[in-house]
Amino acid sequence: MKKLYLLVVGYSLLFSLSYAQRSVKIDLEEVTDSYFLHGVDILNSLLSIPNDSHYPEQLILNIEWCEANLKERGWLTKRLETSSVPLVLGQKAVPNAKKTVLFYFHIDGQSVDPKQWEQPDPFKPVLKKKNKDGKWEIIPMETLQNDYDPEWRVFARSASDDKGPFAMFLAAWDAMVSKGLMPDYNVKVILDFEEEIGSPNLAAAVTKYKNDLKADMMLIMDGPRHVSNMPTLSFGARGISQITLTTYGPRVDLHSGHYGNYAPNPALRMSQLLASMKDERGRVVIPGFYDGIRLTQAEKDILAMVPDDDEDIMRKIGIGITDNVGETYQESLQYPSLNIRGLSSGSVGNEARTIVPAIAVAEIDVRLVPESDPERLFALIRKHIEDQGYYILDKDPTDEERAKYPKLIKWEGSISYQAFRTPMDSEPGIWLNKAYVRAFGNEPIRNRISGGSLPIAPFVEALDNIPAVTVVTVNFDNNQHGPNENIRIGNFKEGIKTALAIFTEPLSELKIDKK
Repeated sequence: MKKLYLLVVGYSLLFSLSYAQRSVKIDLEEVTDSYFLHGVDILNSLLSIPNDSHYPEQLILNIEWCEANLKERGWLTKRLETSSVPLVLGQKAVPNAKKTVLFYFHIDGQSVDPKQWEQPDPFKPVLKKKNKDGKWEIIPMETLQNDYDPEWRVFARSASDDKGPFAMFLAAWDAMVSKGLMPDYNVKVILDFEEEIGSPNLAAAVTKYKNDLKADMMLIMDGPRHVSNMPTLSFGARGISQITLTTYGPRVDLHSGHYGNYAPNPALRMSQLLASMKDERGRVVIPGFYDGIRLTQAEKDILAMVPDDDEDIMRKIGIGITDNVGETYQESLQYPSLNIRGLSSGSVGNEARTIVPAIAVAEIDVRLVPESDPERLFALIRKHIEDQGYYILDKDPTDEERAKYPKLIKWEGSISYQAFRTPMDSEPGIWLNKAYVRAFGNEPIRNRISGGSLPIAPFVEALDNIPAVTVVTVNFDNNQHGPNENIRIGNFKEGIKTALAIFTEPLSELKIDKK
């Protein structure tokens, strides 16, 4: 595949590259087929570099790989320095282009526990197929040289989230250049290396470098397709904030026989507090939590166009009843959420001890929608806690505070980023729809907002309300963040085709009816 890429570079030097508006008749399927294995090589190379967000030394290796691969393709690169790990900006100017499109990817990944992975090393990608018993088994990666099954999968950390999409992007770029083509717009790529820890320095960097990032629209290549695995676009994403609560009992763990009816149990108190925040059907009862969200019939009609089968979703995830926040799955995503993502107090199983624990800890994430101000929601939650009789601390209590206040709780809260949402009839919405129809023969599924969170709101705010749309490509059952993360080979191939269609879809000729 190295030889193939050198041929691409050589071709680009010998012949002047033409604009994509002359290339609408390109055979997307044929060109994608010819560059699929090249894309797999790029994918495996990138996946082989460990990328745990908590280890900067790993991230630097990924930064260097990305810079080298962009420079090999004739892109200009610049590190956007932050107080920790830099962002990387890649730029490709196209002569006489009037528009600029900014693509976002993140290259870091979640932590791994190798013992939970069904392969020797989560950072050594393997190809797998299902055997007759329905179990995934490793087959040689070289099998793809002579055989192909769209259901086969590459397993490795970040295969889908989010190195896979960046490999699709690079493979599609090489395929386009091999045909002597270029987009009719300038292209910028911003690479984030701390997304999985909340992109803590991204907002400040976007503000600082907003002139470098200036663009007419933003495309985010991250996240899974609709559960049907049909081509999908998402026009927004919920934001995210998090709260850690700690309730206190005795200063140290106490014998439950001696103190079980005497020392208040912080686990019980935490349970009662959390239960007071929601009703039995999962709806937040804190006054004002859902204020500002009123779905019109037109908006409900848009949501109804997503081909969900709620009964099938319930069956697949193994539940017999849903929370009573929205009438459907799509409606539920239009509201802020208050989710208990973890609880800890004492021990269970073989490590259980007969104690009254000293503390109980609850981790909460609050998903945000454009109508919800995270500071306002935090204030509502804090007031609710105080109304339950708690004195709120920002550190562990002193002996004086333990003696003075019957109910103590420590609050640690942070806001990662706000939600964003772009109209479906916006310029990128119409343009991408045309590209998808060229690629797949049908209009894509269009989500009004996705349930997951992306650090895109800082770009929208800093770049004068730039329209942003998420180009989702990977399989929904990819195990992202968990053991055995994977990408379906069929999705990877169609992702290359999707990016190629976007690169070769004329943007300068786009006409939008303003009526």
